[in-house]
Amino acid sequence: MESLSTPLTAQDSEARQDATPHRLQGALFQPIGDEGRAELVERRLVDAITRGHLRAGERLPSESDLSRSLGVAPVTVREALLAMRGRGLVITKRGRNGGSFVAEHADPLSFAREAVRTSSRLALRDLGAHYAAITGACVRLAARRADASETQQVRRRMERLTELDQEQQRRLLDDVQIELVALSQSARLTREQMKLQAELSPYLRLVAHEVENHRSQAAHLAAVLDAVEGGDAETAGRRTELMVTETIEALIELQTKIS
Repeated sequence: MESLSTPLTAQDSEARQDATPHRLQGALFQPIGDEGRAELVERRLVDAITRGHLRAGERLPSESDLSRSLGVAPVTVREALLAMRGRGLVITKRGRNGGSFVAEHADPLSFAREAVRTSSRLALRDLGAHYAAITGACVRLAARRADASETQQVRRRMERLTELDQEQQRRLLDDVQIELVALSQSARLTREQMKLQAELSPYLRLVAHEVENHRSQAAHLAAVLDAVEGGDAETAGRRTELMVTETIEALIELQTKIS
């Protein structure tokens, strides 16, 4: 299968348990290409912050690294960062250990709560339907194509879950979902899942934070993994759809509390 992501900086190559999964980085920092305007760069970076993939206090890649990854000129990145500083989302430090950093008050949970509060129930259900349709089809295909050695690698990742804190667990579950889809052996579908995961991830994080349902989500993913390993495509798809339905219903219930 073709490579799905490209390292952004030397720091990105350092392995950390709580680092942003490389596949999600690949989705967030895909080249913008001919539409390389500062507004689009700003939107991409703001999305990364509000979805929790760039966390408070985390250093952003350098301007030159961002310009290469996003396929735009350094001056375009510079304009986007200037606008984000004006919004208070990033700060810049000078000196040897300087650079641009996510502001400490940039809380993805706050962004997610506001998104839920201002979304209609129809929009939330539509989000769930889209995610379930794509992800369900992907895991069904994975059940037909994956071999035991691949599923065992994903299982070993799942076994680390209890060793991690809540934020690390959320990141691991995101990554496991993408790994399951990657077992479909389709680079195109995996890239699409990366985008969907980046979109749904802040909502998953919000639900987990509010109702402490990490265990439920982990149980669903473990059942999907069992089905993929056993070649049971229909069970893999149905369990994925059930997980999404529970998440959307939890969001709608939460919406009534924060509206």
